[in-house]
Parts: sequence; structure tokens; C-alpha cells
Amino acid sequence: MEFREVQKLKLWWLYILLGIETIITGSILFLDKGGITMHDLKASYFAPIWALVLPYVLVHFITNNSLTLVIDQCGLSYRYWPFTRRREISWTKITKIYLRKYDAFGEYGGWGIKYRLWFKFSDKAYIFNDNNVGLQLELSNHKKLLFSTTKADELSLFLINLKRQYNIGAIETDVRER
Repeated sequence: MEFREVQKLKLWWLYILLGIETIITGSILFLDKGGITMHDLKASYFAPIWALVLPYVLVHFITNNSLTLVIDQCGLSYRYWPFTRRREISWTKITKIYLRKYDAFGEYGGWGIKYRLWFKFSDKAYIFNDNNVGLQLELSNHKKLLFSTTKADELSLFLINLKRQYNIGAIETDVRER
């Protein structure tokens, strides 16, 4: 019995901003007063072309990476390659685990791998969607982890079944708002 969720950042609007930036920069480089010549491009090792293409490559690289979250009777493991290697957290290290609502901008300042605002480095979040429901972990070393989820109902049922079947005390299935 395991719960598995894979999430990706959806930054389609960033491609639109990059397109506008490319049109403006490209028109200045190639159309302003005759533009840049092929000799100038070779002399600069095609740096203007690289400057136009590199942002697209970076955005493509970041949006094609995925966060994999796996929960089973042994504990929880997650991986966001290449930014985070696979990490496993056993049930003995977790004091509380529950679903809660969060505000991505108000609490963490946006999406991605974020720390809580106002320099609270013991509270880290992996936010990859805008559903505003996440899995909150409170660890025995007083650190907190939050994982966004798109399958909140399925995850809630899975945690209830996991608590009943394996008698894991860290799982809180209380339905109150947090």
C-alpha cells in the first residue's frame, strides 16, 4: 500500500514573457542601424544568440523536472531532481503529519522550493500548484516540511487507512481547519 504523486511546475506564462523579451532584444540587436553583422557575431562567439536562447533552455529545464512524493508504511520519501536528491523520512522522525490549507504567496512568497517568509529557515515548502492544500510534516528536530498536492481527497483517505492499518500515531486525521 503506497501513495505516489508526481508534480511539475507549470510556468507557461514565463514563455510569453521570454517571447516579448526576445522580440525586443532581437530587434535591437539585428535591426538597429543595420544590425550586427556575421563578422561581429563570430568575433563575439555568438554571445548575443546565446543570450537570447539560454533563458528558454533554463525555463524548459526547470519546468520539466518533477517532484515525486511517495508515502508508505515505512515513512515518506521525496525527490526533486536535480535540486534535491532522494530523501527518506521514517515515521519515527515525524511527530505530526496532516493536510492543511496554505497561502503560497502570503506564507512562502511563491512557488517552487521555498522557505517560510521572515527568515524562518526551519519551515520549508515544496509548492508546485495553486490548489492551496498541502501535506504538512512536523519533524522531531522541530523542522517543518510542506508538500503541495493535487490529490488532497485521495491523500486524506490514504492517511486514514494507513493510520488504521499500521496504527501510526503521527498521522492526524482531524478535519478542523489549520
